[in-house]
Amino acid sequence: MSEDFHDSNSLAIDVKGLVKDFNGKIVVNGVDIKMPLGQVWGFLGPNGSGKTTTIRMLCGLLKPTAGSGTCLGFDIINESDKIKKLTGYMTQKFSFWKDLTIRENLEFVGRLYNSKNLKQLVDETLESLGLQHRQSQLAGNLSGGWKQRMALAAVTMHSPKLLLLDEPTAGVDPLARREFWDQIHTLSNKGLTVLVSTHYMDEAERCDQIVYLAHGNLITQGSVRDVIKESGLVTYKGQGENIRQLAPYFKNISGIEHVAYFGNALHISSPDSNELEQAIKNSQKSYSESLNIHWEKIEPSLEDTFISLMLKSGTDQRKY
Repeated sequence: MSEDFHDSNSLAIDVKGLVKDFNGKIVVNGVDIKMPLGQVWGFLGPNGSGKTTTIRMLCGLLKPTAGSGTCLGFDIINESDKIKKLTGYMTQKFSFWKDLTIRENLEFVGRLYNSKNLKQLVDETLESLGLQHRQSQLAGNLSGGWKQRMALAAVTMHSPKLLLLDEPTAGVDPLARREFWDQIHTLSNKGLTVLVSTHYMDEAERCDQIVYLAHGNLITQGSVRDVIKESGLVTYKGQGENIRQLAPYFKNISGIEHVAYFGNALHISSPDSNELEQAIKNSQKSYSESLNIHWEKIEPSLEDTFISLMLKSGTDQRKY
C-alpha cells in the first residue's frame, strides 16, 4: 500500500458537524463521531435515518455538504482517495460478479488493488474465511451466508485499516450471522477498526459502542449499558398463564411506550415508573387475579431502548 494512515490521535474516525443534502433535501444533519482505532461500533436507527449516507461520507464515496474531520488520519474532503485505499466497504446488496467463481472474484479484486503475490494472497484469504472448498463455485449460486462470507473476503483481502459494513447480515440465517460476527471480532483482535450498521439488537450488543441516528440526527452514543441507562426507561416483566391476553390492555395506556411478548412473558416499558406500577395495579384488579400474573422489575433490553428512542425522536422534520 503506498499510503500509510496517520495515527496521531488514536482515532480511526474524528468528524464534526457532518451534513449532507441532496438538492436541498437534508439527509444527515450535523453528525459528530470520535471512534478509537481497533474498536467495533454499531450504527443503529430506523430506515432512512442517514446511516448509509454517513458511512459513504466517512469512506470518501460522498462529499459532505458541510462539516469536517478525518478518517484514518486523512481529511475526509481533500484526501478521500487515500481513505478509500485503506478502507473495506461491504454494501447492503451483494455487489460482486455472480457469473465468476469465488476465486475469480477475489483475483479480480486483488488486481484492482495491484496486490502482490496474488495467487498466494487469494489462497490465504480463501483459507482464512473457510472458502477454499467452494472456490470454484459461481458466486451467483451461493446462499446468502456464503455470499456474505465471500464479500467479507473481498473487502478485507487488501488488509484495510477500517471496515465499513452496511447491514451485512440482512436476510442471513442465525448461524451464519453468528459465524460472521466471530470473523469480525477475529479481524478486530488483529487491529482492524469496524463500523457496522444493523437492525439486529443481538448484533448491536456485540459492539464496543453503538451510535443511534434518527432523521439524520445523532441521538445518542455509548456502550449498550450506558445507552440503556441514559434512556431513563423502566421495564416490568409479567409472567403467568395466558399473559398474552394483557397485551391489548397495556397498549391502550398512553404512557406505556413498549409492550412486547417474549416467550411466556410480557414486557412493558415506560420512562415513568409510577405510571407503570399504577397500570400494573389496575390490571390486577381486572385481570391478574384470575390469570395469576407475577410481575417483576427488570433491566430494559436494547430493543426496549431502541423503540423508546424512536418514539422520542418524533416525526421526521427533514425537507423532502
